[in-house]
Amino acid sequence: MQAWNFEPSPRFVELAGGSYLIGADMDRLKLSLKSALLLAPLLLWDGNALGRDDGRYADSPLKPWFDSLRSHLGPCCSDADGFAVADPDWESHNGRYRVRLDGQWIEVPDEAVITEPNRAGRTMVWPVKTAFGISIRCFMPGSMI
Repeated sequence: MQAWNFEPSPRFVELAGGSYLIGADMDRLKLSLKSALLLAPLLLWDGNALGRDDGRYADSPLKPWFDSLRSHLGPCCSDADGFAVADPDWESHNGRYRVRLDGQWIEVPDEAVITEPNRAGRTMVWPVKTAFGISIRCFMPGSMI
């Protein structure tokens, strides 16, 4: 009796466990993976990355200054809402900053630190929340008491 020696052709792909995908199955798999990669950013984005100007600070004399703030990562108010941080929720050590947001300490990248004088006086942070976590777009230290 003759033993069959099955050698896969380039149209077959061996999977773990010894099974094979035939060309049409492989094409469907590739299409599914491409679709998943295209849709993943839309599904993972939770909408918190967009800043909102609801008009409540429209008459503030500091509004033009806030609108002009930018770090090396980009404009602060373009896609992140900034807010004041209480003194126990930020710290400085060896010229590096970190801030506590949602109960976790986050290192502030050097590129996010605003070095111009703080006209607001209080420590401010502009976090960007995504499905991958929180990143800091801008950080402006205040006076630590």
